[in-house]
Amino acid sequence: MNNKTQTAPAVALHDDDKVLLDVKGLQTYFLTDAGIVKAVDGVSFTLHEGETLGLVGESGCGKSVTNLSIMRLIPSPPGKIVGGEIMFEGEDILKLPEKELRGIRGNKVSMIFQDPMTSLNPFLKISTQMVETIMLHNKDVSKKEALTRSIEMLKLVGIPSAEKRIQSYPHQFSGGMRQRVMIAMALSCNAKVLIADEPTTALDVTIQAQILELIKDLSVKLRTAVIIITHDLGVVAGMCDKVCVMYAGRIVEKADTDDLYQNPAHPYTEGLIMSVPRMDVEHKNDRLFSIEGQPPNVIDLPPCCPFHPRCHKDMEICKHAYPPTKAVGKGHEVSCWLYVEEAERNEALKKTMEDAARTQAAALEAAAKNRKTKEAAK
Repeated sequence: MNNKTQTAPAVALHDDDKVLLDVKGLQTYFLTDAGIVKAVDGVSFTLHEGETLGLVGESGCGKSVTNLSIMRLIPSPPGKIVGGEIMFEGEDILKLPEKELRGIRGNKVSMIFQDPMTSLNPFLKISTQMVETIMLHNKDVSKKEALTRSIEMLKLVGIPSAEKRIQSYPHQFSGGMRQRVMIAMALSCNAKVLIADEPTTALDVTIQAQILELIKDLSVKLRTAVIIITHDLGVVAGMCDKVCVMYAGRIVEKADTDDLYQNPAHPYTEGLIMSVPRMDVEHKNDRLFSIEGQPPNVIDLPPCCPFHPRCHKDMEICKHAYPPTKAVGKGHEVSCWLYVEEAERNEALKKTMEDAARTQAAALEAAAKNRKTKEAAK
């Protein structure tokens, strides 16, 4: 996480009345020999027109799987979307047949992947790949019109001599230029939602700032809603209107960007922010804060708070039950037992312990019956 990638603070330009994307209780699991991997488990958020949403968290927390689920690009088997809704302009993407889905994927909802070199076909010219994309989603557009549109998009993303460069192959572009090509392709069909999966990971710091500024400018010009997946809290501070913090497949906190940075509620969010170097604070010889331990294995997670082994504020209830989501401010929600009334915490702990006792008793009874059955069979 590097503060050098920060751009100017994001400006909330979204229309609160127009929700483009509404994800409700999304669950995406992977069935493996070791058990069920609950990569995404009950994720919910909304995205408005012209808004930029940041998804942040450590590797393996479910950020990329969430957005691959939105695009319905989860490999099956072993992956499967087992629950939830993904409403795009009032229509559930999960219920659409493949033919109708193609009219949305890459057309109305586009995605930029981490490494543009692996996303572009090295054997085809940029012109071929861009023209094919446009004609695939616009049946009434001629090849000449598609080529003209492609050149316009390359100019829009700042590629010089677009008329000549469009006839080049991917390897003839630098990393930053290839990422610009990917952005141009993603927006060439006037996408309403752009998903950027760590779009600056393979780029140096200077080019990172240029690409982020480009995405931000295009979002304002074209009124495109953007979902940014990143580890870099500096990117979030400069780009996003809202932030969702993910941990072990769930959103543990969501809020407006300014509110999240000024008033982080979840101990995990606090740890992420405290671990970022700050230029306005004199650290002297102090070490940066680090969150102890490692993220949990999400295979068959127990029904408790998955962050509790690493949390310096954990309580007994954290070890036994997952916390409910509570509002701690306007548009600010957090899933943490710290924000639950003591009486409710005690009641939840009592119920959890009683359920555990009943489960254990049932297991012992079943084992005893099984043992008697085997003895009788002898």
